[in-house]
Amino acid sequence: MEKMKQTDLRAQLALARQQGILIEIHNLPGDDYFNVGFVVAMDPTFCLVISIDWDGKINGLIVIRISSIISIARHTDYLMTVSEKTKVAHTHGYFDLWHVQQFIDDHPTFSQGDLLNNVLNDSYTNHLPVVIGTDQYKGADDFTGVIADRDRIKLTLHYFNEHDLSSLWTYDILLAKIDYVRVRGTQAATGRQILDDLFAGE
Repeated sequence: MEKMKQTDLRAQLALARQQGILIEIHNLPGDDYFNVGFVVAMDPTFCLVISIDWDGKINGLIVIRISSIISIARHTDYLMTVSEKTKVAHTHGYFDLWHVQQFIDDHPTFSQGDLLNNVLNDSYTNHLPVVIGTDQYKGADDFTGVIADRDRIKLTLHYFNEHDLSSLWTYDILLAKIDYVRVRGTQAATGRQILDDLFAGE
């Protein structure tokens, strides 16, 4: 897949935000995995997206480094299918199980200014789990845990490895290396359960 020019990417993101349309954001190599959602905000480096899963429901928030995005797609058959599923999710009351839209509405500054730091500050201050993907692994691996410490340059993540639950692991991550961060959704909720049940004493 050919990488779009940054100016075109930003224009497409801005248009999607303005129109409130569902888009595909391809920020990982290959077509097997991509993000689907509604663009909430942009800053010079990141975009903030309400993530929508295959079942048509909100799956939390994700900030994505714009320079890591390969391409953006609109009006695909996949998006049409997901859009139909969102109607069912709305009808049956499970579209926003995590109250993401309410959170955005109640915290307007969250989607203003430095989006990455807003997300990290919220998670660090409230001790909320995060899922972090870095440019080193490009989606081949990401890390679910809680931010133990952070400054303007890096953060220390205490994360679990689902293949080795003998202890929590530590990963120092430079903010400049972060490609995406997922918060306030399914992965964060399941991460919270694992952390509480298996690592409460750590």
